[in-house]
Amino acid sequence: MRGLVSFSIVGSAICMFFLVALNFFLTPTLDWSIYPCIALLLWPLSMYFVYRQNLKQFAWFTSLVFLILLTVINLRETPDVLWVLYAAYPLVFWPVFTMLGKRAYTMTVAIIGAVVTSLYYALLNIAFSPDAPWVIAIIFAVGWWPLSLYHARKGSFFAYSVQASIWVSAFMIGMNWAFSPSVIWAIYPIFAVVWWPLSMYFFRAKHHMHSL
Repeated sequence: MRGLVSFSIVGSAICMFFLVALNFFLTPTLDWSIYPCIALLLWPLSMYFVYRQNLKQFAWFTSLVFLILLTVINLRETPDVLWVLYAAYPLVFWPVFTMLGKRAYTMTVAIIGAVVTSLYYALLNIAFSPDAPWVIAIIFAVGWWPLSLYHARKGSFFAYSVQASIWVSAFMIGMNWAFSPSVIWAIYPIFAVVWWPLSMYFFRAKHHMHSL
């Protein structure tokens, strides 16, 4: 395994040298080689941390490399739009989640994670695009985390279908109200979603009748 780590270091260095030279001789006015070079750092880093069996440090270093890469691209190419802030949160969340270990699968972490994620993107929504409340979709997505974890541990699948249907319906109504209030279209997907708890209810009732 140590030989593979050494090979990855040498191979990454050779590739980076080749890309820098190619950039210098063919397109000296356009510094594009910095992007693949930063990405190439992941190869030896991955091999090293796999060799050391330290996945927590691997998560931190990988997130740092991607964060640096995206920040450089953002500031060089589109400095007027700080889109790197949207990608920064999941890049930081991954190593933090890894550091928590088994505690990451608790209800407390699920609730805190969903709330913090929603607040972070809500602030970005308010700061950069207050006219389009797209954060509704983020809240809807992360809300499944504590909802699904709770019912999976309780084994309450029928209650899950009811609450999940309500959650989906609330999302549809929110999207309808926020983006197209003049056209009431939310009723159509809500009608389809209602069949989920209904089908589970009648399946359970039929199963109960057969068991009598």
